[in-house]
Amino acid sequence: MEFDFRFTQAAIVIPAPQLPTSEIGACVEFQGIVRATERDAVLAGLQYEAYEEMALRELQKIGDELAARYPCARLLFIHRLGWVPVGEASLFIRILAAHREEALAFCGELINRMKQDVPIWKGSQ
Repeated sequence: MEFDFRFTQAAIVIPAPQLPTSEIGACVEFQGIVRATERDAVLAGLQYEAYEEMALRELQKIGDELAARYPCARLLFIHRLGWVPVGEASLFIRILAAHREEALAFCGELINRMKQDVPIWKGSQ
């Protein structure tokens, strides 16, 4: 499986999918959008920080574990750092696979594991 993990300070620009093989039958995409409220507090946006070197290592480890369970072809993961205003994406994930079941399961578990295990923090202002 091919992995592409990125962090950016700029607004996330979503690249066009590049299919690694003609056997790709599923393209699952997820965007995490900053909401206007969190825990009943009104927000203008969120501030994201990460320990990038450790985060990349942990994302690779999680990706390897999930790829063993859910055979997929390619993963693109882009997480924004710094100030992200309400209505903009802080996270973009694209998973290419032969079948939707594996791609959907991979995406859901990746997000859950990222929130639990990857050193990325958010704070409101």
